[in-house]
Amino acid sequence: QVQLVESGGGLVQTGGSLRLSCAASGSTFSIDAMGWYRQSPGERRELVAIILSGGSRNVADSAQGRFTISRDNAKNTVNLQMTNLKPEDTAVYYCHALIGTSVGRRYQYWGQGTQVTVSS
Repeated sequence: QVQLVESGGGLVQTGGSLRLSCAASGSTFSIDAMGWYRQSPGERRELVAIILSGGSRNVADSAQGRFTISRDNAKNTVNLQMTNLKPEDTAVYYCHALIGTSVGRRYQYWGQGTQVTVSS
């Protein structure tokens, strides 16, 4: 089993910054990807940013130029630095990990979610 523990989030004014962190623990044999998704009330969960084991990144258009994703492979952590936040960034942010096993299977895991609220 794998546990994803998130930290960060909270309430910030428009234009402010927040940093989200997520640490993976447990049976982390091979972390193939880690990243962040978000979900607003009544909306589908959407990708914010993801970073692969080789270092390549995929960042949503809405986050380009404002959000930076980074990963510490030694600590099994992923961080999301969010700047110039907008009210439309308000959502529950979920950490996500795609983890491989020693027998070649892959499983995805989710954190419990952390609320980000941007006031106008």
